[in-house]
Amino acid sequence: MSKIAFLFPGQGSQAAGMGKALAEKYEPARAIFEQADEALGFAISKLCFEGPDDQLRLTENTQPALLTVSIAAWTVLKEMGYKADFTAGHSLGEYSALVAAGSLKFAEAVRIVRNRGRYMQEAVPAGVGAMAAILKPPMAEVRRILAEAAQGQVVQAANFNSPDQMVIAGHKEAVARASEMLKAAGAKRAVPLPVSAPFHCDLMKPAQEKLAADLNAAEFADLSIPL
Repeated sequence: MSKIAFLFPGQGSQAAGMGKALAEKYEPARAIFEQADEALGFAISKLCFEGPDDQLRLTENTQPALLTVSIAAWTVLKEMGYKADFTAGHSLGEYSALVAAGSLKFAEAVRIVRNRGRYMQEAVPAGVGAMAAILKPPMAEVRRILAEAAQGQVVQAANFNSPDQMVIAGHKEAVARASEMLKAAGAKRAVPLPVSAPFHCDLMKPAQEKLAADLNAAEFADLSIPL
């Protein structure tokens, strides 16, 4: 018998207009957007539906927006009778997965990720950091190239998503240097990501410390399905 897994995305997958058709067509999705607006004290739904992109790209907005759209879609699927055997998330998507698995209430999750985004942006102001996806990177050379590209700044491997794709993060200038050096060493492409902070690198340590207090205060229940 086949099994179903719900997989939830992370930052970089946002786009103005996301969730609008879903909310217009399905009442359960509309209710999720209303819950998010109430929990946050402002209309995250309007930002999802209308943008603008530059505001949606700010991580303190991106994170609650993507979580809300993800849970709206999941709620509709659940109402249609689809039941997940497993759930998982990529980066921010882990919070969506926790909600879908019954461990974290949606209203609490959307407030946590709003704070998470704010802490991350406070750690690295917009325009200071960057991320880039590297396609077909020369894996044997990555560590050396990143060390050479740093030049006193931070640039690190943030994610190894597959043998043919990785993401780097750090100071904007160092990420640009590393991207060019990796391409010169054989990488097929370096694609800047539409994010406002360099996630999954040492520049996020101040945010990690602040977020720990929020997570310690949150109420987590036992998982209803494997995560």
